[in-house]
Amino acid sequence: MTSTAPRRTALVTGASAGLGAAFARVLAAEGFDLVLTARREDRLRALADEVTDRHGIAVRVLPADLEDPAAPARLVDALAAAGVTVDVLVNNAGYGLPGKYVNTTWAQQARFLQIMVTAYAELTRRLLPGMVERKYGRIINVASVAGLVPGTPGHTLYAASKAFLVRFSQSLALENTRDGVHATAVCPGFTYTEFHDANRTREMVSKGVPKWAWLQADRVAREGVEAAMTGRPVVVSGAVYKMLVLLVRYLPERLVFRGTLAQSRKFRKP
Repeated sequence: MTSTAPRRTALVTGASAGLGAAFARVLAAEGFDLVLTARREDRLRALADEVTDRHGIAVRVLPADLEDPAAPARLVDALAAAGVTVDVLVNNAGYGLPGKYVNTTWAQQARFLQIMVTAYAELTRRLLPGMVERKYGRIINVASVAGLVPGTPGHTLYAASKAFLVRFSQSLALENTRDGVHATAVCPGFTYTEFHDANRTREMVSKGVPKWAWLQADRVAREGVEAAMTGRPVVVSGAVYKMLVLLVRYLPERLVFRGTLAQSRKFRKP
């Protein structure tokens, strides 16, 4: 990757930890100014201080909870009021909701869909016109290998939400590439972040997934930014996950389904 000139601005959601923080660091190293948003303001400010000291960029911190249906509009309005234009949008905020679908409430699932689907789509729709007008934009949707393989029991809407992001990114890419706007779905497998700590499945997943299958967040972020800059609509991180996606594509569906059920018992709450 090469440095960008003139300096542009990237908005990263869920930037307080994990992949969001990793994307922020990669983009800062490439010379992008940043807008960081998440719920935990203290972590955002610590990250802002870090990348400002290291790279000399401008960083704006805007705490927000994207589970709130009004949050995307407020966020975009605040940027417009400050005269900030967004050239790169990293839709990363999210979490997992473990357990059988029948054992969760609709209120829980509705909040999940708000942050994992609706907020991504709304932020994109609100920021896309400016990108098209300026003939430059990069939209990175943090999806998952889970969106490219059969869904597993537990986390029932997780794979479905990630599959949505893959198709959403592909359609955006086809619609907007001629206007200089690239859209990319980043599809990592198991990655070292706080994701499994937040949903209290760390112990189970650590036992069920071998160490060689885990990815580093900074690697996933670098590959995602590179893919977005070069106009690749979908990028799968990690050789083991590239092979998995190929196997799922070409093996008989019944065999894949049985294999998915057997493996999921190692790292999913039933």
